[in-house]
Amino acid sequence: MRDPVAPGPAAGSGPRLLDPVFTQVVRDTGASGGMLYLLPPGERTLRLAVLLGAPPEIVTPWVRVSLDAPIPVADAVRERRLVWLGGREEMARRYPRPALVLPYSFVMAAAPVSTDVAVWGGLVLMWPGSHPSRPSPHERGLISAACRRMGLLLGHAAGTGRPMLPGPQPHVLTRPRTHTPGRGEALAAADFAERLPEGCCSLRLDGRIAFVDSTAAELLGADVDELLGALPWRALPWLHDPAFEDRYRDAVIGRRPTSFTALRPPDHWLSFQLYPDATGISVRILPALEHVEEAPPPREPRDGEGTEDAGGAGGVEGGAGGLPRSPAPATPSGVTALYHLMHLAATLTEAVGARDVVDRAADQLLPAFGAEGIMLFVAEHGRLRVVGHRGYGSEVADHFDGMRLTTGESPAARTLSTGVPAFFDSPGELERSYPGLAAWTGKGAWAFLPLIASGRPVGSLVLSHARPHAFAPDERAALTSIAGLIAQALDRARLFDVKDQLAHRLQAGLLPHTLPQVPGLDVASRYLPAGRGMGVGGDFYDLIRLGPASAGAAIGDVQGHNVTAAALMGQVRTAVHATAGAPPGEVLSRTNRLLTDLDPGLFTSCLYVHVDLARHTARLASAGHLPPVLRHPDGHTEVLDLPPGLLLGIDPTADYPTTEIALPPGAVLALYTDGLVEVPGTDLEDSIAEFAGHLEHAGHQHMRALADTLLRRAGRPAPRADDTALLLLSPHHGTGRPRRPPAPR
Repeated sequence: MRDPVAPGPAAGSGPRLLDPVFTQVVRDTGASGGMLYLLPPGERTLRLAVLLGAPPEIVTPWVRVSLDAPIPVADAVRERRLVWLGGREEMARRYPRPALVLPYSFVMAAAPVSTDVAVWGGLVLMWPGSHPSRPSPHERGLISAACRRMGLLLGHAAGTGRPMLPGPQPHVLTRPRTHTPGRGEALAAADFAERLPEGCCSLRLDGRIAFVDSTAAELLGADVDELLGALPWRALPWLHDPAFEDRYRDAVIGRRPTSFTALRPPDHWLSFQLYPDATGISVRILPALEHVEEAPPPREPRDGEGTEDAGGAGGVEGGAGGLPRSPAPATPSGVTALYHLMHLAATLTEAVGARDVVDRAADQLLPAFGAEGIMLFVAEHGRLRVVGHRGYGSEVADHFDGMRLTTGESPAARTLSTGVPAFFDSPGELERSYPGLAAWTGKGAWAFLPLIASGRPVGSLVLSHARPHAFAPDERAALTSIAGLIAQALDRARLFDVKDQLAHRLQAGLLPHTLPQVPGLDVASRYLPAGRGMGVGGDFYDLIRLGPASAGAAIGDVQGHNVTAAALMGQVRTAVHATAGAPPGEVLSRTNRLLTDLDPGLFTSCLYVHVDLARHTARLASAGHLPPVLRHPDGHTEVLDLPPGLLLGIDPTADYPTTEIALPPGAVLALYTDGLVEVPGTDLEDSIAEFAGHLEHAGHQHMRALADTLLRRAGRPAPRADDTALLLLSPHHGTGRPRRPPAPR
């Protein structure tokens, strides 16, 4: 039998090729649902490609996941390990942000979809809360095997020039039924339900009513035709309460029966009992015999709620314009809107720049509200500047960039100057107020929201739909609240950007712009900032030409990730430069005495190397720095065992022994900082040995190509928690001794 996931002419294309393996691991592990993420080439954002066992609305906050996000699947992919969460409490302790949006009882596993050479995505599986809190060896084996098979398939597709890429929306799979009833069986089942004294209805996983009997319709006070295909909390205004929708989510995700009691006005208390499985939810509806005190408090529907003409202007610019209401999924309400709001608030607290705010807002708002476009402006010097957009072409952004705030030439400027949101449900509405604008944007409906923080105008947010869309009152209220959150985040982000630019200018001035050319020595250097935080730290490197056949090289790491660390790094580099040429131990001793006199309160590791190209040797001294790796001319590598020495800045009398090694032509000496090799959960010595293996198997390349290869194989430039510096030194043949001048002819 042919492997069901082996590529072939009839296998199809895109992520659907992975469906057989994905559904098999869900079935074999007994998971209630799963998600498959893909990592497109050159990107640092995981994108949800395949979904099984949950409605898309519930997973909307995680359709796109940044690799540095505090999310289980991001950790699994970034660290190449299985992440297992044994229950609700463990989720809340380790990952509070997703736990805030999914406060239900379930067990989760996240694993990298990878091969030996690359990571292609991530797999997420979920079980009911009754599942054992720890994985069995059998489950681990099934998950590992499935991830490897999918990784091989993805690698094969990429190798043939046809990489599998996620679609614009996740591919939603449904579990096949073990038995499909015929027409006669279906009619018999309906007759059975009709004869029961209680009401019966069936919900699909997305919450919509798939079946309802006449008794249930009578108890609910609605016609069967009105209920079929509708969300209960939308079709029945008295069920429009976040607590009721929350019970449905609990049943879908936790896969456990639940119930609630609700008041159907004026005085009919009804009991709802929900029984979920992998294909949907069966609901029993019957009169409540007595009032349940802990039942969610009832409320009367607001004016216009649940009616066709709901969605009036409500005192803001624009209006419904007589348009039909948009499909329900485009307008989150109740507990869905509440969870989107909480998730966005938690997400924005981690934004570290204006561009980051744009990306996080777009990742959450577009799928949550069914929108197709977003544009974010900041107010600067009396104008609105575009800081980011999605769903618009660059020519549209350029057209609106720099508009004056003092004129009414656009609703983005007017809404900020007045502080009043503006909603336009159709191109005709926008055209009447702003002629020509609708054609420029190419959209069908717009929400223009002012971004105001602490009473100060920060900017404007534009959220747009591709087609006409009636903004319901609940949606307008949710968007207005979200605008306040984005305004605060953008205000903080702009301050961060100013500090970040200052820090980077400082660091750029302290690190060498170019390395000197030393005859007979090939060199390459790389510096990468940390993936999160200010992106500035104390890692440094340097190469100093000492003579026609000698050079000094240094690499080090100042404790901390701030401007102070960067400034101290500059002082250390200057001190090493000033004493270069002395024996390596003496260079470190003098630098150490300088730092202890300065007493900066920060410690520094440093490795100094004196390269003698004439004698083909190198002398090294270390102040608590990671051991260098030497690749010999025959290709085998060695992690050099140097006396560690004390960190600089602790004891002014510290001694730094010097070690001499052979450094013949063709050898490669690799100096690096801990950001290149440190991996959470992995022993540092093992990580250094793995790096040495990468150097050994990289082959003979030009130094710059070799540096890029080492960064790639070590997982950079994927985000890491620390800065990375790498310096490669390689003597080559034909130099080292000064050439004699040619004899006169």
